[in-house]
Amino acid sequence: MSKEENEQQKQQEEQKEYAQYIKQVTPTHSLPLQMAKAFVTGGIICCIGQAILNYGSQLGLDKQEAGSWCSLILVLLSVVLTGCNLFHKIARWGGAGALVPITGFANSVAAPAIEFQAEGQVFGIGCKIFTIAGPVILYGIFSSWVLGVLYWLMKLIF
Repeated sequence: MSKEENEQQKQQEEQKEYAQYIKQVTPTHSLPLQMAKAFVTGGIICCIGQAILNYGSQLGLDKQEAGSWCSLILVLLSVVLTGCNLFHKIARWGGAGALVPITGFANSVAAPAIEFQAEGQVFGIGCKIFTIAGPVILYGIFSSWVLGVLYWLMKLIF
């Protein structure tokens, strides 16, 4: 064997070893299982929300007030669970089922604030609190503005 062939063979062996290593360390996920976990997690959050709405109605609150209290309590629970380092475990297990409802948004605001509190009120919490939620707020406001302008233009034309 020539020196070139030796190097090519060695390179091929290294590529095979690397491919095996990648296969070993890459986690495998079952999509149906992930979907089921997200469904269960989101369902539990929704059931808690519905229980809060029902309880608010029993206390004599109208639908809008009960809904406001429901949102407030779900956000509070999310922030408390984030502060106790439990929401991360729930979100890891339940995936989008925990992250998509209002609880996920509350977690995305609270987690950076808790993480960077050691840097102080202004440069820690103040600067980092919207690192994740900021783009969501920005693009939500911007897209609603664009849709509002389009709606206004359509009303002028038709």
